[in-house]
Amino acid sequence: MSSLTDPPVAVSAGPWARAWRRFKRNRLGYWSLWLFGLLVVLSLVAELISNDRPLLLRYQGELYVPLLHDYPEKTFGGDFDTATDYLDPFIRQRLNSDGNWAVYALNPYGPKTLNYFAKAPNPSGPTADNWLGTDDRGRDLLAQLIYGFRVSVLFALALTLVGTLLGIVTGAIQGFFGGKTDLAFQRFIEIWGSMPELYLLIIFSAIFAPSLALLLVLLSLFGWMGLSDYVRAEFLRNRQLDYVRAARSLGVSNWHIITRHLLPNSLTPVVTFLPFRMSGAILALTSLDFLGLGVPPGTPSLGELLAQGKNSIDAWWISVFTFAVLVLTLLLLTFMGDALRDALDPRKADQ
Repeated sequence: MSSLTDPPVAVSAGPWARAWRRFKRNRLGYWSLWLFGLLVVLSLVAELISNDRPLLLRYQGELYVPLLHDYPEKTFGGDFDTATDYLDPFIRQRLNSDGNWAVYALNPYGPKTLNYFAKAPNPSGPTADNWLGTDDRGRDLLAQLIYGFRVSVLFALALTLVGTLLGIVTGAIQGFFGGKTDLAFQRFIEIWGSMPELYLLIIFSAIFAPSLALLLVLLSLFGWMGLSDYVRAEFLRNRQLDYVRAARSLGVSNWHIITRHLLPNSLTPVVTFLPFRMSGAILALTSLDFLGLGVPPGTPSLGELLAQGKNSIDAWWISVFTFAVLVLTLLLLTFMGDALRDALDPRKADQ
């Protein structure tokens, strides 16, 4: 027999399973989830797809793994002790002669690789060597997009996670305790939300060296307030329900009531807004990179590529392909968010 303090049926496995079935019925959102997941997985193994080093090679009977180790040029018959440039035609010839062989990535360029042997001045358009062309520094655009997508998605995941945790904690405290606690938090949010976020980013960028960690901290300080309002509203509504009052009358601790009873029943807006929060984080990073306030120089960045496209109007491929990647990413996240919203809509719970 269940006790009076048990949470309602809404948090059981059944409703969540039905929500998943409703999500799957939204074909656009469902396949967007699969495609976005595939792109993320491929970006996580980008070194196997786009790299200027062979994945594995055999030279004079010995096996080498350049992907994991640096080898001097003298190892392969060169003249210098510096790291081998595997795009050098002389090294390529050495590795493909006398029974030697090398396995290269599908795109033989890394995010920082400069194509010194390009046949056209930089930025150069799509060719057989650089499928999407090069940027103004001679770096392969396809490699820049692959690694830039990974940086954007991982940063968005981290920012979404931190902002979500802060929003849940602050919203739960406000909604559960109410009264003066809620009033004090609301006044603090009003003051904190009026701070000029962009100016603070400019100031801190001038004081500290640019880094993803600094951006994550600064954006997290402001990114939790929107979600906090939704969690607060859910807690204010759910704390008046009978099962919560019964738990209080039985002496159940506040921590137990929050974590076991209220929080599981207040996660609907949190889950629904996750894809949209990721979209906002990707746009924020891209915008800051476009303005020169984002990632450190040399880091693959979609925003930097858009800035290059603005400064090099004739190099249409930079803007077109970068914009296509950004639009595709945001569309997939938007479709996933719409599908989640419909799947968790209480008005469709009986469907």
